[in-house]
Amino acid sequence: METRQLRYFVAVAETRHFGRAAEALRIAQSPLSQAIRQLESQLGAPLFERTTRRVDLTPAGEALLPEAVRILASLDAARDQVGRVAAGALGRLRVGATGLATYRHVPDLVRRLTAELPGLALTFTTDMLTPGLETALAEHRIDLAVLRPPVSDPALDHHLLAREHLVLAVPSGHRLAGSEGRPACVGGSEGRPRSPRRVPLADLADDDFVVYAPPGSVVGEAAARACRAAGFTPRHTHEADQTSIVLALVAAGVGVALLPSSVLAVAVEGVRYVELEDPDPVTTDVALAWRRDDPQPALARALAVLCRTDPHRETA
Repeated sequence: METRQLRYFVAVAETRHFGRAAEALRIAQSPLSQAIRQLESQLGAPLFERTTRRVDLTPAGEALLPEAVRILASLDAARDQVGRVAAGALGRLRVGATGLATYRHVPDLVRRLTAELPGLALTFTTDMLTPGLETALAEHRIDLAVLRPPVSDPALDHHLLAREHLVLAVPSGHRLAGSEGRPACVGGSEGRPRSPRRVPLADLADDDFVVYAPPGSVVGEAAARACRAAGFTPRHTHEADQTSIVLALVAAGVGVALLPSSVLAVAVEGVRYVELEDPDPVTTDVALAWRRDDPQPALARALAVLCRTDPHRETA
């Protein structure tokens, strides 16, 4: 039994006329009649009662019709789904993200992909540092990463999403947080606690700092560079491997922390954010990274959507 035969059978069954069915199918009537006879021979039963005036379904034809319609609909659906997968409009992408990108950049990424590629399913692994994300890409455990360059693996390609300056996170009782532990102001559209004035980083030379522990942390290295540029080496009291722990330690009052401006999207009780006043601020970048040789159509479509952005956009 061929798909062509089923389509011919359904056309005749719906029109009850070989001539009109042939016209609808845009074929001659002779090959249509021949295909129906072959189908009847294969099934071992007549499907139509033919008279000079009309064509009616036999009981066997009545039984076959709903099954033929279902089979053809299923084949059409499969063909459509395969086509959408091949075009990148349907599929699944595994996305990894560095800590703070989860709060600021991942929501934007999801909104844009959902709006333009609603058939794309996304799964996420978060709170990873850039070296771990590069490894996960190389080992095919994720397909796309939101990380902080530089990207060291030559097999990976990347696209800059945003450039962020550093801000200071201080305990609510800190001298820069405002009087009596209250925020000096609640600024910005997001209502995050922020200082109304900018302070020189050099003013923090005698403060204890909470820093990122793992080697290779792009944010940790940027914070160290900023302190050196301000003329001091930060005094470390506590280390953490995740931003959530860094902020928890700041809230506990054991030190201050330098973090990318995307941290302003995170409200933590006991933490205030202070803008820095430095003539040459240290910045960190946020980028998408992926395997250069990845053939997935869904990845290509996703990148076409996500790379339509100003690579030097400041997100603070």
